[in-house]
Amino acid sequence: MNGDEQVTVLDKKLYPELQQQYCADPSFGVCPCYNVGDEFEFYRDDVRDDFWHMGINTLTKTTGDADAVAGGPKLPFCSEVWDAISCYIYTGLQGGSIMKGWMKRENEMITCCSDEARLVIFNIERIDCE
Repeated sequence: MNGDEQVTVLDKKLYPELQQQYCADPSFGVCPCYNVGDEFEFYRDDVRDDFWHMGINTLTKTTGDADAVAGGPKLPFCSEVWDAISCYIYTGLQGGSIMKGWMKRENEMITCCSDEARLVIFNIERIDCE
């Protein structure tokens, strides 16, 4: 079975009080790796398997510099993001249910990275192909 998934950055959050209290550089600000609205497409077929390359070159849309976006042509996904979402990417690429019973649609979910002081929220959608 061939699998496709679309990943979209829905939002970025910053918690300056947490950065101030816990981060070595409390002025670092929002995540520099992604932009709200960035879109990525993951494929898995006989020719291409984006999962095994940590999403490098899966970026299809950005308002920023594609070379500076994690998942663009030069950078793999951020390791904190990849650790948080890779299991959902893999499940969707295999054709599985991403979050049945929790989300409105079993082929779609929202999730975020594990950087609690400046998190990025993603929508992951399995694209069903005939």
